[in-house]
Amino acid sequence: MTNKKEKAGNVFCHIYLIILSVIAVFPLIWVLLCSVKSSGNPTRFLPKQFTLENFTHVIQDLEFAKNIGNSLFIAIITTCIAIVISSMAAYGIVRFFPRVGSIMSKVLVATYMFPPILLAIPYSMVMAKLGLVNTRVGLIIVYLSFSVPYAVWMLVGFFKTVPLGIEEAARVDGANKFQTYIQIVLPLVMPGIVATAIYTFINAWNEFLYSLILINSTDKMTVSVALKSLQGAEILNWGDMMAASALVVIPSVIFFMFIQNKIAGGMTEGAVK
Repeated sequence: MTNKKEKAGNVFCHIYLIILSVIAVFPLIWVLLCSVKSSGNPTRFLPKQFTLENFTHVIQDLEFAKNIGNSLFIAIITTCIAIVISSMAAYGIVRFFPRVGSIMSKVLVATYMFPPILLAIPYSMVMAKLGLVNTRVGLIIVYLSFSVPYAVWMLVGFFKTVPLGIEEAARVDGANKFQTYIQIVLPLVMPGIVATAIYTFINAWNEFLYSLILINSTDKMTVSVALKSLQGAEILNWGDMMAASALVVIPSVIFFMFIQNKIAGGMTEGAVK
């Protein structure tokens, strides 16, 4: 009886998880199906005829590929710079001045109390004085201003899990502080760095407000603003909209698929013996 109850419970759990998975994946499937519809009723689930004309029109005629390139460039540069700065800052907070660093990390997180629209005008004024309006560099600086504080706060918790004995052993073996940080500490906190990189990349990829305010040229526009520009005043081309939406969503999904295994990796297990 116990085995039958366990099997019935496992079957029920699997069915329940399958239903939840279908519900979660359905919006993406709907976007992909609508993007390959030739014409007709956009509410029809399966297209009468599959076509890639919508993707061709969006990429070639509407030059959406440039917008994808802009977002990729900005998101990758923002992620790389944020990870380098935040990892060194978090390590310094944990190892060199933990008391002051703990207060600093809380202050950094407190900056997220301000809504983004409240900071739009100060950001615009500062970027205008620096001559960085309508530039990718200015947009990257703005993204770093709110990505680095949160990344530091996240990584502080991961660096605290690294035993001090490992670093002391490396110092005994002749490694200096920089070598200990690069060769010993960073590999141990790699799951946290990867998780932080995911957050920073997706946040920069999907950001809309500051990109809309600071970027005026069409050739420098990011995908989020370009996607919004496809929405006409009276007529909405659902095929183009769904094809562009698929191009925006798919890179994030692929990026997550490649590095999801590193998030759950317990790289610090068994470090101290």
